[in-house]
Amino acid sequence: MTHEPIPDTAESEPHVAHSPHRHRYEINVDDELAGFAEYLDNGGQRIFYHTEIGESFAGRGLASRLIHAALSDTRALDKRVIPVCPFVAGYVKKHHDFDDGIDPVTPAAMAAVSAADK
Repeated sequence: MTHEPIPDTAESEPHVAHSPHRHRYEINVDDELAGFAEYLDNGGQRIFYHTEIGESFAGRGLASRLIHAALSDTRALDKRVIPVCPFVAGYVKKHHDFDDGIDPVTPAAMAAVSAADK
């Protein structure tokens, strides 16, 4: 019987980083971009409007880890969150540890996102 090394297929721990010049938080796995959450700062509020996780990273809970880290950082910056993105909205509905920092989605917030998207 031959003994060959078993390739190490374990992934490294996902890492979330703030990328302020891109106005987003990014989650990486093994130095590969797995996803991001985009935001727009509007005064003392941070409007999260889009979250995306790559297909090859789906189903691993990475979006939840990403959003938790992004919301924690936003709170540390004394900014309030407006959850325009459906995933962020669903996250804060299920995880009440951020309730004190959530503002409702308003027409003004939607207009700010639309204006920034142009």
